[in-house]
Amino acid sequence: MDQQLREKVKGWIAEDPDPATRGQLEALLAQGAHEELAERFSGQLEFGTAGLRGVLGAGPMGMNRAVVRRATAGLGAYLEAMVENAATRGVVVGHDARRMSREFAEEAASTLAGAGILVHLYETMVPTPLVPYAVSQLGAAAGIMVTASHNPPEYNGYKVYWENGAQILQPHDKGISAEIDKVGPLLTLPMPPLDEAREAGLVRSLGAEMEARYLGEIRKLLLHPEVSREVEIVYTPLHGVGGRFTRAALSQAGFTRVTIVEAQFEPDGRFPTVRFPNPEEKGALDLALSLAAERDADLVIANDPDSDRLAIAARDAPGHHVQLSGDQVGALLAYYLLTEKPGGAERAVVTTIVSSSLLSRMAAALGVRYAETLTGFKWIANRALQLEAEGAELVMGYEEALGYTLGKSVRDKDGISAATVFAELAAFCKSKGQSVLQYLEEIYRRFGLFQSGQRSVVLPGTSGAAQIKATMERLRASPPQAIGQAPVVAVRDLLTGVRKTASGETKIDLPSSDVLVFELADARITCRPSGTEPKIKYYFELREQIAEGEPFADARARAEARMKGLIADFLEAIRAP
Repeated sequence: MDQQLREKVKGWIAEDPDPATRGQLEALLAQGAHEELAERFSGQLEFGTAGLRGVLGAGPMGMNRAVVRRATAGLGAYLEAMVENAATRGVVVGHDARRMSREFAEEAASTLAGAGILVHLYETMVPTPLVPYAVSQLGAAAGIMVTASHNPPEYNGYKVYWENGAQILQPHDKGISAEIDKVGPLLTLPMPPLDEAREAGLVRSLGAEMEARYLGEIRKLLLHPEVSREVEIVYTPLHGVGGRFTRAALSQAGFTRVTIVEAQFEPDGRFPTVRFPNPEEKGALDLALSLAAERDADLVIANDPDSDRLAIAARDAPGHHVQLSGDQVGALLAYYLLTEKPGGAERAVVTTIVSSSLLSRMAAALGVRYAETLTGFKWIANRALQLEAEGAELVMGYEEALGYTLGKSVRDKDGISAATVFAELAAFCKSKGQSVLQYLEEIYRRFGLFQSGQRSVVLPGTSGAAQIKATMERLRASPPQAIGQAPVVAVRDLLTGVRKTASGETKIDLPSSDVLVFELADARITCRPSGTEPKIKYYFELREQIAEGEPFADARARAEARMKGLIADFLEAIRAP
């Protein structure tokens, strides 16, 4: 084995506070496992705007206590340099039910306390929305949530919130990363035991009181408390931490006919009944859909493991349910909130460049301010804060990947409040003798039927990364002039910040990003490399007008056929020569 690598591994072992991960590395050294050790020490887990996320394991490329300790020390130093009274305002720390989540949360708390920074520590596992909520409520300097959201069980992560309650943006990610690089030997960091830190007043417990305040905020979002709550609901938290919170929120809102998927209710970081604990993934809701069919429920509600996302399936025939897309849930929530609670002040909605443009058409028709951001909820939350500073009232923000924020109590996606308001929406529909799907049809008939599609091309490894880069460069240099028989009327390039049409160029008011958008008369195609996976993603959307009196099924079939053709025509148009 290379001597330099061996010394690097031994140096890490000497500083690693966890006997389990020390043992992993010692065993690999003894086996002479050069390739595996070289991979574990090929770099370090990068700190970005999503914080840290990676596979649990020893070494600088894994999620482990040593990595968390170093990251927290860097974060603490950055906060003290950048945030006024950071030490006394403190940092909120929470964790979910994944393996090592509690240990990482305690590691972070001890590191911060050792630096003299107050810690507001949730003593039990909580959903992600509880951390940004507490940051805002307490006026804290920052927040840390230990979670890997809906990633597979071998992952964990470390998400950071700024003092405004939203996820960090540039340049804070780079500033924190620079401070992490400056952290000296881990063994020199003061690490008081939590009991001692509590006695010294450096760790304060969060729990039932903050949870009650959060649930109280959800009550304020409800629009029709007078409507009967006789809605049959099946609910699953997919082995996550949202079970008791969503059930409590539904109960206080008057929904008592809630049947739990018992096999998935208790938090379990192994996720034993699902291959991939993401409610968007095929098969993830099979148990819930089966139970809903058995009970002929009106609605299926599902949260992902940290309960920042919401999935919905609605009854379309006796014993049968259809899962709604994120765009459909977003449109339903927006329409309900905007039409059932007209606002006096200027109201605003926010979504992303890859979410449906239905929201923009709805906002224009209802006289509501509309804003669009890059992909990712950190952009939505921070844009909402800007709108509020300009005097607008945020009604809701959403992204197509099942993330929704309602009002301004939580500056991140919140699957619990969204679930509760959606349950009321279903009750409101039922009180009018209407199903959720009929309410969605009402929206489509008013604004047009917006059909979405997506394709991803997986290109792993360095050669794949080069292919992805080359594809984006080729599309940028020679964009298609037409897709099938439909001319491309505009090209938006977010890397250069310019929208080009036959009549000229206009500036795009968004941060620079490697994204291309091809606009057709009644369709849109968005191309971007994935930020987390080795793939290039293509998002398709078209609008189909429904004729007066036309059966909805006919319009939907026409839209689906057009979408199939649009995808085929585009893939043919961009095929490399």
